Amino acid sequence: MQIAIRHRLSLALGSGIARSVQHVLLTPQTGPTQTVREWTVEMPGFDRAAAFIDAFGNRAHLVSQTRPDAELTISVSGVVETIDRNGVIGRQQGDIPPALYRRPTGLTKPIGAITSKFRTAPKSGQDRIALLHALMARVGEVVGSAEQSQSQDGQSQSQTQAQAARPPASDFAHAFIGAARALEIPARYVSGYLAADSETPTLHAWAEAFDDGLGWIGFDPVLDVCPTDRHVRIAVGLDAVSTMAVRAVPAVGEPKVLSMTIEAAQ
Repeated sequence: MQIAIRHRLSLALGSGIARSVQHVLLTPQTGPTQTVREWTVEMPGFDRAAAFIDAFGNRAHLVSQTRPDAELTISVSGVVETIDRNGVIGRQQGDIPPALYRRPTGLTKPIGAITSKFRTAPKSGQDRIALLHALMARVGEVVGSAEQSQSQDGQSQSQTQAQAARPPASDFAHAFIGAARALEIPARYVSGYLAADSETPTLHAWAEAFDDGLGWIGFDPVLDVCPTDRHVRIAVGLDAVSTMAVRAVPAVGEPKVLSMTIEAAQ
């Protein structure tokens, strides 16, 4: 599937800043599940940016401005051709050792209601795949229950209100990663795009867990599926902090999405 992506983000830098530097993770790479046909990032200073592969294997850029405007706008556009490999990424050249993705972070603390059910479950050989699928389903039940509890009176709730009550995809991904790591299975966070059929196209997040036989495999607990050809990978890391689309120095918080369009290209 060919997916055309266009979106704009803004970053409120504030006034009176003499110099600002942004660490930008908005460039996907060609890999087992996708081929990047064209890609453009437009922002002040990007033509002079330092491009490099970061410690997690992501394509990163360092962009700097002298006396920047109070609000920085970033426009991203491109076309990515995707294939459905049932979530299997495998092993990629330059990957850091999987064992490093067992390290817990503040955002990936395990949730007892999820991990307790799998403490004694077999997790080696062919049993690991079944365990990870069961773990994905359990994360959907536990994290998704927050949405269900807020929607008990759903008869009077509008679709917009229901979407606002839904936990973000990052919550599902972090819960899955925390549970997998608690079970001594390497797991990492993935930022990307989702070209959905029935919902507004959006930035998305899911997880990947490591299997000794197949390598890295994606799991999307929000949808309870392994990523399909509607998922476009941007970056991987320990959690959402290490995959943040734009990090500025001095720190100014997360960027705000101004507009987004994701569509299947003809």
